[in-house]
Amino acid sequence: MNVLITGGAGYVGTELCGQLSALNEVDRVLIFDNLSRNNYNLFLGAKMQQHPKVHFIHGDILDSRNLKKSLKGIDVVYHLAAKVTTPFAIDDAHHHEQINHWGTSEVIAAVEESEVKKFYYLSSTSIYGSSNDYLTEESLPKPKTFYGTTKYRGEEHVKRLFDRMEACVLRSANVYGYNRSMRFDAVINRFMFDANFKKQISIHGNGKQSRAFIHVSLLAKVLRNMLKANVPNGTYNVVDRNLCILDIVDVLKEIYPELEFIFINQHLQLRQMMVDPASQLRNYIDYTNEADLKEELINFKDRFSF
Repeated sequence: MNVLITGGAGYVGTELCGQLSALNEVDRVLIFDNLSRNNYNLFLGAKMQQHPKVHFIHGDILDSRNLKKSLKGIDVVYHLAAKVTTPFAIDDAHHHEQINHWGTSEVIAAVEESEVKKFYYLSSTSIYGSSNDYLTEESLPKPKTFYGTTKYRGEEHVKRLFDRMEACVLRSANVYGYNRSMRFDAVINRFMFDANFKKQISIHGNGKQSRAFIHVSLLAKVLRNMLKANVPNGTYNVVDRNLCILDIVDVLKEIYPELEFIFINQHLQLRQMMVDPASQLRNYIDYTNEADLKEELINFKDRFSF
């Protein structure tokens, strides 16, 4: 089985690449990435368990000619490439539209002309906007950011594949946790860096807002297991837990007793988004998290060089 990952050098892609390359049934993993984030960590450090399987193409999803050429001989596509921001960011509308909407359209068009048999699109729970109640796959999307809006538009293109092949939309919660290509603009990752090296974190608003989260290794596990699971075509949420910002701070205080925190605009109650972890996807894939948040963050802390 040959697999192509768009955005494969990114945060989730790096984790997924490592997990896929360890599978006996996977013969080849092709990383298709334009390296727009200037993140080269995938290419450095210890060799992957099955590194001869992994290959790289420097390509952009808006380059339809290169994309179609790269899909020759590919059985499975994971579409991870995206213009990514923090969950509630509202900047750079044009760039989001170009990559997340029209870039996804180009990927789908190329796949339709290929021999690809399975397609998985990593969307985001940001498409729901905000809510004080738990959201499910049945909830009406009401995106409030350019990121959420364009990821939702990308989903509409993916639905064209539902009658042609195995295809799923996977709406991921906010991702956190260590890996070589990690993002430090994600809230928990940023908190960990500031707590470890600055001994102080900044909390925007009153800190009572909750968000849905999933560890990067658990998300990659879900994506990996899609290859073996008999999941009906459709749209699924991929969420592990919902956490209040102040609850995260409490755990950080246990790990870093000397930690200080300051509130910015404490009088504001920022919008929140909670997603029911009991996704329909759990009927087909078991992704129970055996670790609690404190264990995960202690492991994260141990990864810092000093």
